[in-house]
Amino acid sequence: MTFTFKKAAFGGLATLGAVALLAGCASAPEESTDGATEAIDFQPCMVSDAGGFDDKSFNQLGFEGITKAADELGVEAITVESQSETDYAPNLTSLVDQGCDLIVTVGFALSAATVESALANPDIEYVIIDDAADNDFDGTVDSENIKPILFDTAQAAFLAGYAAADFTTTKTVGTFGGMNFPTVSIFMDGFKQGVDYYNEQKGKGVTVLGWDGTDGLFTGGFEANDTARQVAQGLIDQNVDVLLPVGGPIYQSAAAAIREADRDIALIGVDADFTETDPSVADLVLTSILKGIDVGTYEAVLAAGQGEFDATPFIGTLENEGVGIAPFHDFESKVSDSLQGELDDLKAAIIAGDVQVKSYLANAE
Repeated sequence: MTFTFKKAAFGGLATLGAVALLAGCASAPEESTDGATEAIDFQPCMVSDAGGFDDKSFNQLGFEGITKAADELGVEAITVESQSETDYAPNLTSLVDQGCDLIVTVGFALSAATVESALANPDIEYVIIDDAADNDFDGTVDSENIKPILFDTAQAAFLAGYAAADFTTTKTVGTFGGMNFPTVSIFMDGFKQGVDYYNEQKGKGVTVLGWDGTDGLFTGGFEANDTARQVAQGLIDQNVDVLLPVGGPIYQSAAAAIREADRDIALIGVDADFTETDPSVADLVLTSILKGIDVGTYEAVLAAGQGEFDATPFIGTLENEGVGIAPFHDFESKVSDSLQGELDDLKAAIIAGDVQVKSYLANAE
């Protein structure tokens, strides 16, 4: 299979978080004569990465997507949480043994295990979130029964970086990640490009700490632990007043460091709208960089359940609304009056190609 991305792969991915609307457009499960939903012969399954389904981020969004699709199909999804990377292969084997027809794996960390399982089980359909399933780097998906779901979050992070540069009063913003993988650094890279673009357009000198365009600050994992808190603290000590942590639960450690600092520091979320998924940090969140993981998972599972599985890779962009940024919520009265209009214009310019955002996915469509 040639690894050629197509926007049309998810024609219904119209709006981030619009699962309910999409559900209304899909064909409903057949009804039996007594009014009960007729069961279909389809078993969807999902395995998380080590972050677990309550990470308030991409695992949770994937779980919500498969649950929604399973409910609509009239079946019950089998979901398994991984506690560490040593669980990935055994968890996949367990799902195969339970007769799963479709297995969704959440996160690039499961790439090798997913490819191995898919090659060994060609009659099972696989969906992997946040990975191209191209472990030999030859430009093709490693098994024909895997559908990659990817997101060019650099485009949305560019908008968040521009907003951060406009909002900061210390003229210093920061970012750090879990590990230096493309699906992590793509946020950081877009964020820096957005700040740099703001500086260019406004004649300002906002500094980005934690990412230089090639390397930066990483905790070495994706756990909310003292290491993540110390990395966040190190940036705070350098006068950062907007902070972008990239890597699932590590934002919780960043939030703890911000509260301990006892000064105004804004947090930027990733994957999900943190104001909605974790209200405990809502007062800290300037905005969030969004991926339509819930919608993408929902559509892929629903299609497979209806016998229409399509292994064509999908990439989310600003144009197809697979990525975006959340509203300012509690910060709406704190940002400049002109900022939202500038972001709307900037989004349109990125979609039109007038403003170029670099990423490893930028030319993959």
